[in-house]
Order: sequence, then C-alpha cells, then structure tokens
Amino acid sequence: MGKYIAKIGLEMHCEVSETNTKAFSAAKNSYSEIPNTNVRPVDMAFPGTLPVVNKEAVRMALMASMILNCKQPEYMYFERKNYYYPDLPKGFQITQETKPIPVGIYGEVEYECDGELKKVRVNNLHLEEDAASLDHFYDTSNIDYNRAGVPLLELVTEPDFHNANEAVAFLEHMRSVYQYAGISEADSKKGQIRCDVNVSIMEEGLDESDPKNWGTKVEIKNVNSFGGVRDTINYEIERQIELKETGEYEQMEQQTRRWDEESGTTIYMRSKVDAIDYKYFVEPNIPKFKITKEWLKEIKASIPELAMDRKKKYIDKFGLSAYDASVLVKEKNISDYYEECVKLGIDAKVAANWVSVNIVGELNKEDITIKDFYITPAMLKQITDALSSGLLSSKQAKEVFAKAVEEQKEPKNFISKENAQISDESELTKIIVEILDNSATQIEQYKGGRDNIFDYFVGQVMKNTRGKANPVMTKEILHKELDKR
Repeated sequence: MGKYIAKIGLEMHCEVSETNTKAFSAAKNSYSEIPNTNVRPVDMAFPGTLPVVNKEAVRMALMASMILNCKQPEYMYFERKNYYYPDLPKGFQITQETKPIPVGIYGEVEYECDGELKKVRVNNLHLEEDAASLDHFYDTSNIDYNRAGVPLLELVTEPDFHNANEAVAFLEHMRSVYQYAGISEADSKKGQIRCDVNVSIMEEGLDESDPKNWGTKVEIKNVNSFGGVRDTINYEIERQIELKETGEYEQMEQQTRRWDEESGTTIYMRSKVDAIDYKYFVEPNIPKFKITKEWLKEIKASIPELAMDRKKKYIDKFGLSAYDASVLVKEKNISDYYEECVKLGIDAKVAANWVSVNIVGELNKEDITIKDFYITPAMLKQITDALSSGLLSSKQAKEVFAKAVEEQKEPKNFISKENAQISDESELTKIIVEILDNSATQIEQYKGGRDNIFDYFVGQVMKNTRGKANPVMTKEILHKELDKR
C-alpha cells in the first residue's frame, strides 16, 4: 500500500442454528428450501402476540461471549431497533444496543493468519432476531419468512485488520468457533453467515491508536461469502487510495455501499445511518432479567474443545505437522471424523494421511460433506488394518478405497487372500532365489557396481507376483540373497 495503512473492521452476523426454536417464538429454527413453512404469528407481528425469550439462544450467546473473552452483563436487556423494510414484518427488530451492555462487550480474540498468531479487539457481541429473506426476480420480489426471528449473533470488531487476508482468516476462525461450540452450522450456503465490512485508509507514519488520524469510514453491507469479503476489501482499498491520490478523499462523506459481484465493485447506497436514526428504546414486552453467576459458571464449564485446542493436541500428542493439523481442524465434522478414527485404534499419523489426502480429496471432487461420505471410520479401519498387517500394499489399499467409494460397498468385500499382498518371507525368498538363479549376467553387473540393476530385480519380483509382493520385504530379502552370491 505504500504511503497508506488500511483500517478494517468487521460486523459478522451468524445465525444461531442449533436451537430448536426461534429467538422469541415457538417456530421451528431449521433451514428449509420450502418458503414460509417455519412461521408463527409472533414472527409476523400479528396483533395480540408477545415475544418469549429463548433461554437456549441466550445460553449459546453467553458462551460465545466467554470464548471471545468479553465481559458478560449482570442483567439481560433487549431493545427495539426501528426501521421499515419489506423483510421486517414488525417494522422494528428486537436486538441489543451497546448500552447498558449487550451479551458481551470489550473482548479480544487470538487467531492465526499465514502461520502467525494475531489479535483483534471485540467491541461488542449482541443477540438479536434475523430478518426475513428477499428473493429478487426480473419483475417481482418474494419474501420468505422462514428466517424471520431466527436468533442471530452480531460480532463487532475494532478496526484492527490491515488487509483482506487478516479479515478472512478471522472470519474462518470465528466460523470454526461457532461450529465447534455447537452454536451454529455457520454455513454460508444456507445464508447463516453474512458480513458488513468497514474500510478506511490513513497516512502511514501517523499514530494508528488515535482515531483522529483514521480516514473516513465506508461500510459495505451484507457481503455473503468469505471470497466476497476478500474482494470487497481489496477493491475498496484501491478505490480509496485513488481518491487520496486525486485529492477527492477529504470530500468523501461517511457512507454505506454494497458489493456487486457481477461488476466486482462497491456501489454507493446512502450516507451512513447512525444509531440515533434507528430510535432505539427498551423492548417493553421483555422485562430485563438477571444473569446469575451460577449460570455463567455452568456455561463456562460447558465450553467444548475448540479448533485451536484440537490443533495443539494433534501436534503435541499425535505428532502431526502444523499443516496437517490445520487441514484436519478447519471443518469440525472432518475433525470429528478423524478423532473417531483414532478412537477406533487407527494410528494417528496414518489416519491423518488418509483423512487429509484421500478423503478430503474425494469430498472436494464430489462436492459433498463428510456427513454424506460413504466410508465411515470403522470402514476405513478395515483398510488400514489390512495395510498394517501386510495383507495389502499401499497401492492395493488405495485401490480398495476407490472401489468401496465407487460401488458403495464395505472395503472388506474387496480384501481377500487371493488379491492380498504376499508378505510370507519363505514364499518371497523362494520366488527371489529362482529369479536370481536365472540372472547370472545381471548379478555380475550388480557386483560390478551398477546400482540401478537392483531395481531390475525388484521389477522382476513384482512381475512374477503380479505386483503383490510386499515391496519392503522384497528389498530386504533381495539384499540378503545378493550378498550370498
């Protein structure tokens, strides 16, 4: 960036998808492609309906607050954020303002970016209800109220990121936190993660800790993918630098823009709306309630092992490389699959290799999740047991794996003594002695120092056994028999 420093803050919205019902109604909290099936009168703001707080959503929100090292409130409040939009049936959103205190405030998160640990300050975390979703067509827009009222966590960071890589690494870290903590699937394909991105630039060399030196903040609303966040930040930094260079930056107002994927640009929407414009006031139908210290202790004790904890365990206890550990913990379901493999008795490094290479490769090729993958950890153990016992060679094990996946049959159906690896020492010795007895010329060449002739002998053994000879044992016996001659 040369003369400038980017100041980037994120407002990450993540649906709490793991509760049975919505934030303030008894409607089912479940993703559905059939519109308007998970709706109750409260969601539609019908007259005479009243909201009831979902205790489980509050519990999960407080857990997230603790993981983010935030301060939790003594009393829980909810406010009304008033604005009109077609996807907001009430004409207001039940949410939390930062005063007196939302579900969490003033935290700090450590995350990893390009192999380096970094920190970001959390301004606040608040629990609110999601809006409905709009589907836009050529000449009409349809509203799906399934999402209306789904519990939503909004995490607001300080502008501590300086480039797109840091911002995306943080979002990936938070997605894993929500998944590992059992708070959300955090699936962007289901619209469960959305992000507002705040970008400004300042002169290099000025005191970055002084807000007076920061540039004019531009907010880009509702970026729906991590790739979109990356592209948005990179584009907006370049756009603002160009305004700096042409002398137009100082005249730029604080504004809200949107990311347009087709043109790869941000587009002006409006001047920035401040909190005062939303006319916040305390939600009159939800009295404040006390958060007891006993409940907070109970919630803290229930925080499960998170991705960074598992990664450390995989490196320190299982002896995996940092890269392999990172691949395994990136998706909780893949990490769970791996842990089940280890529990079943598969060697930790062997399991890591099969999961991170063969299985992840198959998932990417078929564009499926590990939940939809046919081979279970118990089935994988059939292959690794046959491999470790010498019944299968590495090549044969991969062939069995491929057949099991293709034909959707257990691997044991393709493992038999007829097609197994030959690992019997006496049987291999007999084959090798017979080959050497008919290879006098090649033995002379070997004795004369022609090293590559050894590969000839290995090849002859493999040809004679149709590739079934145990390669390690073959080389050991060959060296022993050649030394006798």
